[in-house]
Amino acid sequence: MNIESIGTWAGEVYKALDNAETHILGLKQIKKATKLKKDELMAAFGWLGREGKIALTESDEDLIVALV
Repeated sequence: MNIESIGTWAGEVYKALDNAETHILGLKQIKKATKLKKDELMAAFGWLGREGKIALTESDEDLIVALV
């Protein structure tokens, strides 16, 4: 794992969210759309969160990610 990889993963997550009709997806949906592993997704979320591009919300069953 390096900074370049994390940036690439963040781009994949951003594209998946941008392509979603509501710009909101659950963790399971993002994982399926991007084919990234959970630790790769978490690194991507950190990157996008630090840039202020996503909001994270926990539900009982899933982590909900939305573009802001």
